Amino acid sequence: MYKEKRISRSELVPIRGIDYHVRIWQADAAAASARPPQARPAPPIGQRGSESPEAHAVGNVGVPLVLVHGWMDVAASWQFVVDALSDTFVLGRSIIAPDWRGYGQTGTLGADNFWFPDYLADLDFLLDHYAADQPVDLVGHSMGGNVAMLYAGVRPARIRKLVNLEGFGMPATRPAQAPGRFAKWMDDLKSLHKGEMALKPYQDAAGVARRLMRTNPRLSPDKANWLARHWAAPDDEGQWNILGDAAHKIVNAQLYRVDEVLEIYQRISAPTLAIEASDDSLGKWWQGKYTLAEYRERLKSVPQVSTAVIADAGHMLHHDQPEQLARLIEGFLR
Repeated sequence: MYKEKRISRSELVPIRGIDYHVRIWQADAAAASARPPQARPAPPIGQRGSESPEAHAVGNVGVPLVLVHGWMDVAASWQFVVDALSDTFVLGRSIIAPDWRGYGQTGTLGADNFWFPDYLADLDFLLDHYAADQPVDLVGHSMGGNVAMLYAGVRPARIRKLVNLEGFGMPATRPAQAPGRFAKWMDDLKSLHKGEMALKPYQDAAGVARRLMRTNPRLSPDKANWLARHWAAPDDEGQWNILGDAAHKIVNAQLYRVDEVLEIYQRISAPTLAIEASDDSLGKWWQGKYTLAEYRERLKSVPQVSTAVIADAGHMLHHDQPEQLARLIEGFLR
């Protein structure tokens, strides 16, 4: 079993009617005293974006590091990267990782589908609570990387530096696809309510670990066994269930509008590092319908962007090569 170097604590924060589960790694008492004692309202929208984040923070001491996970993942997934960060880098920082709504230990308010803008709003409220007026360093993986990129363009003054881990976005769509997309969304809802989209249960944690290693062959058994106990939980009958709501499988009713996304990218003021794995995840998923070349072309809309590649890694690069990733994050955020 993997042994954590740094132990997190859990908090439940009321966000938009949902008790949000948040993991926090904190190096010392000084870092704890840096967090606001209570939630504070964020500045009015019109006052955000006009100030440079660098005006609020010199270097990285005391700047919160916020880590947001991807689809069908959980906040604990960041443990391996947090453990790989150097003591010097972690000292004086709060490292904050939420379970998105409908994942891990965060509730859903009974929703039967999820809307992407809600993730941006949830993040906004979370930053009100943990960072108030202070800009943060934001790292997002996959779906979380997409959220982070959009958020950084909508609330540029709230982000000091931004790291996107394989948050590629989606293939471009055409207006003609809209009728079919809405129909698919409604059909998916019916399937969900009939129980046809339920996630498969497992007999024990070892079964969950085997599933994780089957999905990601680079995941070592010790990490898989540790992660399984955070990625799933036993029910009253002893079966282990994935901590992700089946409603996340429902297709988004709205089309992905690349022109809107690029307008938002252009408003990102934070220096941005886009990190890819050496494996071509897009090629595997989309079979030519959306390529790395197209993604890299979109990145050109970000005013201050650099790129990096993690060797010998797949899409779950924070599991495959946490040490490589930690060094890249540290070097960039410093």
